[in-house]
Amino acid sequence: MPTYKYQMRTSAGEKSNGFLKSENALAAAKQLRSQGNVVLQLTPVSERSTASLGQKLSALNYQSGPTQRDVLNFTTQLAVMIRAGISIRAALDGIADQVENQKFKTILLEIKQDVESGKQFSEALAKHPKLFNPLYINMVRASEMSGSFSKMLERIAAYLQQQIETRAMVIGAMIYPVVIGGLAIAVTIFLLTFVLPRFATVFEGKEAAMPWPTIFLMNLSEFMVEWWWAVGVGMMGVLIAAFFFVKTDPGGWWWDTMKLRIPIFKKMFRALYISRSLQTMGELVNAGVPMLDTLAITGEISGNRHFHKLWNAVHNSVKQGKKIAQPLQRNPYLPKSVVQMVSAGEESGKLGEVLDEISSYYARQLKEVIKTVTSMIEPIMIIVMGSVVGFIAMAIILPIFKLSTLVK
Repeated sequence: MPTYKYQMRTSAGEKSNGFLKSENALAAAKQLRSQGNVVLQLTPVSERSTASLGQKLSALNYQSGPTQRDVLNFTTQLAVMIRAGISIRAALDGIADQVENQKFKTILLEIKQDVESGKQFSEALAKHPKLFNPLYINMVRASEMSGSFSKMLERIAAYLQQQIETRAMVIGAMIYPVVIGGLAIAVTIFLLTFVLPRFATVFEGKEAAMPWPTIFLMNLSEFMVEWWWAVGVGMMGVLIAAFFFVKTDPGGWWWDTMKLRIPIFKKMFRALYISRSLQTMGELVNAGVPMLDTLAITGEISGNRHFHKLWNAVHNSVKQGKKIAQPLQRNPYLPKSVVQMVSAGEESGKLGEVLDEISSYYARQLKEVIKTVTSMIEPIMIIVMGSVVGFIAMAIILPIFKLSTLVK
């Protein structure tokens, strides 16, 4: 889809410049005029044309897609404006004017046009499934039926806020060992390629007197120095192959299984998936979304194939007229206490309240587990790095001592 650079005068009489993607120039001009603007200039932007730094930054801002943080800010602002008595069309227009991300601004204006044409807000959101997930759309649809639009938006915003914070904590816990591991590999490569070769001339011709650790490291160092490019290409190839393998269905199942089995991380991921699933389910139940739709959405948002399979099994069971807790009892990923509380909430008719309490408990547990995991990783990585460096130092020092005794 081509990009057009436009200059227009807004309904307030102010001049505005920017970039817009559209099928053709006529469609781009029509889109600008539909917002009450007067188009002054509209020129296609060639992909190879040279542009100023400001234009490049503006185009980059357009091309970068909106994030969940953008959706959270939009939802929070919309809830405040609706509660203040502003119409949804005026609220969408006002929020779109303040949005810096050009793609998100275009999406909001499209939603506004759909609402003005008579569509429900949830129906307009459903046209952008990559940005607004099924939970968001169904909770909005339920609020349109019940008339509690602003309160539902506040609940959605609180849900998004917690999910963003949880995701940031988990990513932070995963980044730490990756960074430390990368440093350990870098130090090892430095020792093998820069330090050990300096001792090669010292130990040359004395291989019979050297212990096996020194011989092993000297051979490894020689290989690294001579074939460093092959090692780099090989490591990059392994990383790329692993990335694409995880994207496949068998690789995705393997990776989701590993996350639930790795000794240090399994408790963290299990708490994450339980908290996310039950919070999603609780929000939808409290919003009045039908149970079958609730279970289908919960499985889709759970974030792990095993939990997706679990909630699909519950969905099929409830579709046959059975209770929610019945298929949960046979699953190894949910603690029995959780199943018992879900069963009690189902029997008492307070399932939504019970799910909120359980998800809040596991959200607190997740924070504690992340702190524990990060505190455990640090000494483990220090021990690993110390062992590697110590082994290399031992391989260098041992033959020196041995040669000194032979000289004596």
